[in-house]
Amino acid sequence: MPESNSTAKLITFGCRLNAFETEVMRGHATAAGLGDAVIVNTCAVTAEAERQARQAIRKARRENPGARIIATGCAVQIAPDRYAAMPEIDHLIGNEEKLKAESFFALAGRDAPRVAVADIMGVKETAGHLISGYAERTRAFVEVQQGCDHRCTFCIIPYGRGNNRSVPMGEVVAQVRTLVENGVKEVVLTGVDITGYGGDLPGQPSLGQLCRRLLALVPGLPRLRLSSIDVVEVDADLERLIAEEPRLMPHLHLSLQAGDDMILKRMKRRHLRDDAIRFCREIRALRPDIVFGADLIAGFPTETEAMFANSLALVEECGLTFLHVFPFSARVGTPAARMPQLAGPVRKERAARLRAAGQQALGRYLASRIGAETRLLVERSEDGEAFGHNDHFAPVRLKGSAPQGAIVDARVTAATEELLIAA
Repeated sequence: MPESNSTAKLITFGCRLNAFETEVMRGHATAAGLGDAVIVNTCAVTAEAERQARQAIRKARRENPGARIIATGCAVQIAPDRYAAMPEIDHLIGNEEKLKAESFFALAGRDAPRVAVADIMGVKETAGHLISGYAERTRAFVEVQQGCDHRCTFCIIPYGRGNNRSVPMGEVVAQVRTLVENGVKEVVLTGVDITGYGGDLPGQPSLGQLCRRLLALVPGLPRLRLSSIDVVEVDADLERLIAEEPRLMPHLHLSLQAGDDMILKRMKRRHLRDDAIRFCREIRALRPDIVFGADLIAGFPTETEAMFANSLALVEECGLTFLHVFPFSARVGTPAARMPQLAGPVRKERAARLRAAGQQALGRYLASRIGAETRLLVERSEDGEAFGHNDHFAPVRLKGSAPQGAIVDARVTAATEELLIAA
């Protein structure tokens, strides 16, 4: 019988959904007694993400010569043969298999196949996975859906995650209630396409309806946050919650990708430039203190300088504060990989200009908060200072210690280019 106190080492790349699934695997690996394992949860969103995962696998083998190396995640799901060719890896498990307790008990029993990666497109449902908390964290990610029914031309992720599958509302509520009972103060709802939530469930509940029920049935949850959303999928219930519910944090991260209509069409996105601008204007009217982040891709195939200028201008026109900028990365098997490609230096230079615009926008926002009241969730405290994020997801350094997990009111006394300083 495996020892229940055995602890595997887990290495996570990529999105918040992967972070959640790492905690699910941590629980399964602990229950199975896989203390001799290093589990690498890979990402496939860019070629760089895959390179880093392969590098981590090789490093894990060098530093843990007696350990069993288990690789999983989107990169493994999409290209199992590529990872099976790595001699450093003992076992490969797919994105569906990694969430099942029996996969880890089979690994512990030493009778598991080296490669266990099923066809993700054949998976029709997803279940809520109960975890009691997050290792050394006061913020928790909760999966509300898996997969995506859309096929953006640059994106390989549906082939790693499958089609849209939503977690029933009751299971989401049960998960959040458990986390709150174990001290979690902030929950982030996550998935591949969370604004597509509910389309496959009876009655087709929306993301807004899920959030409303969650806040009503778990009154002890102080802070609810959303991961990346699609501006054309936001429902009326969610808009009302943004306007009326103080426990829904005033920070939205938008999946925009570009600010030029031709590029958006070639990406096969479902919104146009004006849709993004109108959304930000309307949501800001509902909640004037809202802060927006966004994903943007620089150097998409066929992007001219004028097209790029439209994306650059979107930072100001939407009032974006937190940018995630990616130089375009061609993924084999996607339509965009077959389009005329821009030179690598052009992509990198445009990404640098977008990041610079984002840094300026962030700096202006942080400077504008000097003298204002702020409320932060303390994530760590050391050397007489506390660190965390405020309601708007701005990083805050608090002068004076405070217990981890505390929600603290303070006044902003200064700002750097990266964070707020409060007392």
